[in-house]
Amino acid sequence: MRFAIGIEYDGSRYLGWQKQRQSPTVQVVLETALSRVADHEIGLVCCGRTDTGVHALGQVAHFDSSSRRSERSWVLGVNSHLPDSISVLWIRQTDEKFHARFSAFSRSYRYQILNRWVRPAVQSGKVCWWKAPLDAHLMHQSAQSLLGEHDYKSYRAQACQARHGVREITNISVHRQGTMVSLEVTANGFLYHMVRNIAGNLLLVGAGDKSPEWPGVLLRARDRAAGAATAPADGLYFLSARYPDRYALPAAGADFPSARDQS
Repeated sequence: MRFAIGIEYDGSRYLGWQKQRQSPTVQVVLETALSRVADHEIGLVCCGRTDTGVHALGQVAHFDSSSRRSERSWVLGVNSHLPDSISVLWIRQTDEKFHARFSAFSRSYRYQILNRWVRPAVQSGKVCWWKAPLDAHLMHQSAQSLLGEHDYKSYRAQACQARHGVREITNISVHRQGTMVSLEVTANGFLYHMVRNIAGNLLLVGAGDKSPEWPGVLLRARDRAAGAATAPADGLYFLSARYPDRYALPAAGADFPSARDQS
């Protein structure tokens, strides 16, 4: 049987999602907990592999198991074996054709920027801290030049292993609430460091160091070396993924308010 699973985690304690020689990683911790409840070894496939320090509010993965348990038993059992930094939100049986990565037709990320001159304490590791004033409205207007289907070569990391840089951004927005500035991006897929590179360039626009036209100019240049530095991992959250309605998976990411939610 195949199961879909919804997960949230604080990535600041982990070396990313993916299993590797170094530890700890989110995948290894989750697979260990799931295997204890299933009474056999479990392997997970996730929707979007997150990097070191990146968080998730609505990560989706799938696994196969012959064990029969209610959703409540799965969730409570797995969470009892997890640290406080990882929580399973739901587990649903689905059909064998479901694939956490390939069945998703869109993914959404949020990048949180604390914009004040005093460094964070409670939110340390959970937000990007930017001391200089930012014009969030200008950042929002500037970001609209990235909408649509393009080759985002200028916004992919040099280590990106994707075959090509063509993706389609269907929504991108920047909003401010008090000292918090939130960037949200939805696309059919993302390149390595794509959102953090978008954030890095929009921060320069918001600070007045680059013109509002700059992100669009950079997009057309297809030259990563011409862009701004990659924004820190701390502020990035895998927000949610969308799947065909037939899978009836729960909505994710709605419990974490953005600047727009609070305005």
